[in-house]
Amino acid sequence: MISNHQMEPLTFKELDYIADCISNEAMLAKHCAATAAASKHPAIQQALMGFASRHGQHMDTLVNMLQAHSGIAPTQPQ
Repeated sequence: MISNHQMEPLTFKELDYIADCISNEAMLAKHCAATAAASKHPAIQQALMGFASRHGQHMDTLVNMLQAHSGIAPTQPQ
């Protein structure tokens, strides 16, 4: 059994999936920000900017998780 403080290395499949998620979150944040900029309705702009911010937070969480696992990342494909 693994203790709560010991992390297992991520597989390359997991790393690829997380990289795709980061890319998707970045794209969604950009689309929300662009749509907010094009909108003339303040409530819609505010909602879209909130969505853009939330996608940025998701992206930051994923990047931080990758950084936490960087010391135990696999060196060869599994």
